[in-house]
Amino acid sequence: MRTMRSWFRDTTGGLPTTFWYLWSGTLINRLGSFVLVFLAIYLTQERGFSASQAGLVIGLWGVGGAFGTTAGGTLADRWGRRPTLLTAHVGAAAMMLALGLARDLWAVALGALLLGAFAEAARPAFGAMMIDVVPAKDRLRAFSLNYWAINLGFACAAVLAGLAAQANYLLLFVVDAGTMLITALIIFSKVPETRQAGPATAAKTAPRGALRTILTDRVYLGFVALNLFAALVFLQHISMLPIAMGDDGLSPATYGSVIALNGILIVVGQLFVPRLIRGRSRSHVLALASVVMGVGFGLTAFAGTAWFYGLTVLIWTVGEMLNSPSNSTLIAELSPAELRGRYQGVFSLSWQIAGASAPILGGLVREHAGNDTLWYACAALGLLTAVAHLVSGPARERRAATLRRSGEALAPAAATRTPQPAEA
Repeated sequence: MRTMRSWFRDTTGGLPTTFWYLWSGTLINRLGSFVLVFLAIYLTQERGFSASQAGLVIGLWGVGGAFGTTAGGTLADRWGRRPTLLTAHVGAAAMMLALGLARDLWAVALGALLLGAFAEAARPAFGAMMIDVVPAKDRLRAFSLNYWAINLGFACAAVLAGLAAQANYLLLFVVDAGTMLITALIIFSKVPETRQAGPATAAKTAPRGALRTILTDRVYLGFVALNLFAALVFLQHISMLPIAMGDDGLSPATYGSVIALNGILIVVGQLFVPRLIRGRSRSHVLALASVVMGVGFGLTAFAGTAWFYGLTVLIWTVGEMLNSPSNSTLIAELSPAELRGRYQGVFSLSWQIAGASAPILGGLVREHAGNDTLWYACAALGLLTAVAHLVSGPARERRAATLRRSGEALAPAAATRTPQPAEA
């Protein structure tokens, strides 16, 4: 019992108050994250769209997200983290309701585009705020805890959404919008601004050469490109996996239960990951994560029953658990302090490009080359990404060491008013 208390204290103790408000908002938001999980099923079964049309709509969500993350990163550095988060959440709630009420393909596509823009605009500001308030030595634990909250909410949402979809699909959109508004209320009432500079010194906080700095940062862009390849594999679980399970005669509720295993495993095991990977080469951890994810998705080619699909989900989830905290700490260490929002935005852009491309590419490969070919390609891409991580890792670590010495990336924001106890 004492060992468990000690582990819990070591895992959660000392984190800033603002972090826990952000953590709570994340959990509430994810508890209602019904729509994206079931969007492919909703579009094909409820609206009667083809797999290619469903892929197009989900892809437009990603296109909107690409614009949203770019704009959100710039606004987080120039306008502030807090107003960017508030605007993004309120706008996303409105667009969620509009998407649920849309009927024609063009209206659904436009709704997905705008929803993606607002929803993903919050991601860079949230990431920058986390780095602002959490000391460098505690970020691995903080990002793991936040990822744990994301997946606790996701696991519950996947099961509940499967049941709610059987009653009324519109209910999914209403609940999702409601949780976004609750998250906005928490930010409005409890979360202060954490950006270092005020409006009078915004020029120093977001220099004019920011875009040029990022575009010439080959080490960081290479890291972002590798995340893009990993995301192309990972996001097939949202677009093509539910369609493949439907072809095997499995219901939306079964898909919800199977995909909920992803969140359950992360909830059970993610808090132990920081201790497992602490002190190990991040390049090796990321390479192993890519291999495990590739194998998990590759085995989907052989699945035909719910238990086998569940087994593949559990395998690639292990890769996801290894990948996420290492990615998050690397972003923090590779980002100059005055450009945190924009660096977060560029990294998020890789997810949005994958969000736009993965369903379209997955749908085309599946329709023209077959279901099995799609999953074999995922396995191959995972292995190639692993090799690339091993090759590029040393350059990333040298860059992170340089920024540590110069003090540009790791010091928490000096102007934050939030309490900063010894971090978790």
